[in-house]
Amino acid sequence: MKIKPIKSEQDYEKALERLEIIFDAPENTNKGDEAEILSMLIENYENQNYPIEAPDPIEAIKIRMEEMNLKQKDLVGVIGGKSRVSEILNKKKRLTVDMIRELERILHISASVLVINYQLSK
Repeated sequence: MKIKPIKSEQDYEKALERLEIIFDAPENTNKGDEAEILSMLIENYENQNYPIEAPDPIEAIKIRMEEMNLKQKDLVGVIGGKSRVSEILNKKKRLTVDMIRELERILHISASVLVINYQLSK
């Protein structure tokens, strides 16, 4: 097992190729340990070189609604009346703390994702 830091795209590609080969290695074996370490190195390299931006909170709500087969009318009572739901989903009004709590509970979206909208809209 020869593991070294991933410093370039070439190192990254080699690490991915090696991980693909040993991915299913049993735990607590040399290859299993190598796979675990390579996974951490790859994740670190990806976080540094391919950061994922935080999702837009309203888009996250819409995606979750689609996943759950919900319509705008299904949020009436959760975040307000029909017009308030429309204003929120069209980004004309910002989410309140109470709305964020309810959306987290109903849609199972992390409040931290929704708070971004609250903080940026102040």
